[in-house]
Amino acid sequence: MRREFFKKLGLATLAITMSAQTLSANPQEWPKEVNFGVIPVAGATSMKDTFGGLTTYLEKTLGVKVNLQTAGDYTGVISAMQHNHVQIAYFGPKSYVEAQKRAKAQAVAVEVGEETGLPGYYGMILTKKGSGLKTLEDIKGKKWAFTSSQSTSGTLVPTVMFSKKDINPQEYFSKVLYSGGHEASILSVKAGKVDAASTNNLDFNRGLGRNWEKDDFNIIWESVLIPGSPMTVRSDLPESFKMAVMGAFLSYNDKEGLAKLKLKGFAPAKDSDYDSVRELIKLKKELKKKQ
Repeated sequence: MRREFFKKLGLATLAITMSAQTLSANPQEWPKEVNFGVIPVAGATSMKDTFGGLTTYLEKTLGVKVNLQTAGDYTGVISAMQHNHVQIAYFGPKSYVEAQKRAKAQAVAVEVGEETGLPGYYGMILTKKGSGLKTLEDIKGKKWAFTSSQSTSGTLVPTVMFSKKDINPQEYFSKVLYSGGHEASILSVKAGKVDAASTNNLDFNRGLGRNWEKDDFNIIWESVLIPGSPMTVRSDLPESFKMAVMGAFLSYNDKEGLAKLKLKGFAPAKDSDYDSVRELIKLKKELKKKQ
């Protein structure tokens, strides 16, 4: 299965390389400047450090000015693309589904995790090491943190899991809050501000050695593989520009930049890759009606 994945990745990269001569020029219909919006999985400073190298590479490769833009919440990036304040954007799977529906987002590339080597990641629930909280039963009556209502691993996936176990978070926990981002959730657990929080292995790994250590936490639950977070462009941009953006992501191989992103690289992406996320959203609504 993995061999087939990399075969497809190689063929896609070859196709991009073959058309590089036609895409390397800057056609007149291309925008002269674009904004690259990223969902706030971490604080603004961390986001700029993590995505700075990739932004510089996009600018150099595309031959247009690329401005990195962070937002206070996931919805802010969706709205920015909807109103054409952002032309390229990094979304989570759920926020992409929403952006595709109302902000003309088109998936062109997907993250390939450094840890898994696959275009996907795992949701997980953390508690603080030494807290004695090691199971879902242990965190009953404790303080809980989701990330954002638009987050896949931070809200959608654990909510579906809770619903399947007949757990109503508002009743199960003594307090439920939304941290706004994965870094904020993880740091809140580390500081003891909340007892447990949902996040994912990719964003957890991005903060290792910088904001926390693995031994600071208990990992008490992990999800099945979730489709990776996509890089997107507005669908109404020139086709040659969208292909060039895709080619830029697929060819990104800067070791230092990828190390900060905790990625092996990027693979081609298409909208149907996120149909399973749409099914999760549908399932969440159906489960909520039954409660």
